[in-house]
Parts: sequence; C-alpha cells; structure tokens
Amino acid sequence: MYSGLKAERLARYEDLFDLPENMVGEIIDGQLHTHPRPAPAHARACSALGVKVGNPFDQGTGGPGGWWILDEPELHLNADIFVPDLAGWRRERMPALPNIAWFEMAPDWVCEVLSPATARTDRALKLPRYATAGVAHCWLIDPDIRTLEAYANQNGQWLLLGTWAGDDQATVDPFAAVTLDLAGLWVD
Repeated sequence: MYSGLKAERLARYEDLFDLPENMVGEIIDGQLHTHPRPAPAHARACSALGVKVGNPFDQGTGGPGGWWILDEPELHLNADIFVPDLAGWRRERMPALPNIAWFEMAPDWVCEVLSPATARTDRALKLPRYATAGVAHCWLIDPDIRTLEAYANQNGQWLLLGTWAGDDQATVDPFAAVTLDLAGLWVD
C-alpha cells in the first residue's frame, strides 16, 4: 500500500563508522540503533562475568575449557549487526577465530547487560533475532536490580531457565559445570 511518504533508507554497515567513539551502534531490522558506552555498574558486571565465565570455560582454569568467550564481539547474523556485551562459541563448532573483524557464525551463548538505554532494545528487538539466528543460550544481567535471567532456545523461542539475584550461587546452563557467585558482579 502506498503511504505517500518516501521510504526511509535502510542502515548500512558504513553508517557504523560515522558514530562518535563514545557510542555503540547496531543495525537491527535495517534500522541503526545507538547507545552510549556503558556506565560503571554495567561495565563492572560485564567485566566480572567475563572473568567468572572466561577463566573456567575459555582458559580452562578451574573448569572444563572448550569455549571462546569474547567481550563485545561484532555479530553479523542474517541482515542484522549486533554487539552483545559477551558472547561465547564452543570450540567444537568454531575451532579457530575468524580472520575478519566480525563473526558470521551465531554464538552458542550471548549475554546482554541491561541498562536504561538498552533494556528495551535488548529484550524486544535483539532477543527474538538471536533466537531466529540459532543462539542456544542467552543471559540478561541487570546490575541495577542485581539479577541474572537465563534462557534456552527451544525451537526459536526463549524458555526461561531461571532468575538468580543478589548474592546467589548460580549453576546456569550452558556453564553449569561451575557455580557462579553473583556477589562479585555488583557495584556496592
């Protein structure tokens, strides 16, 4: 149906290059979405979780190894470009890291650390597209209310595995081989 309005141009990869250094950009459903770099509580939760998951699963220190765990990888999934806070690939699926600046293989796990600027986009736009792209597990961390929500992809739909809060000790798929002490994620 003709609306009488000129169609808005779809965002292109090159549009990301023009963003100020203090902004993160993603292209979701053809639209450019931007948000500022994270605040300290967000950055702390992300960094601490990266260490807690990375040491046993990426490095194999005190855990089974077998993963690549990366901060803010650029994902090119279908026509979308995402920058999750953390993502992980099982090395059996991706034996070596690609020689390009982004990943075209969907991760096995993504983690989004929610902030007031990103929560709606993370939940309403990114989560459904992660499921469609075949991401098997997604965690949402909210440093303001100190929660971890874990989801598993069941035939393209997210199934809530559980919610942990505060100082809980959590064993959460796909990293249930190690108990995570959530207390270290939060800024006091």
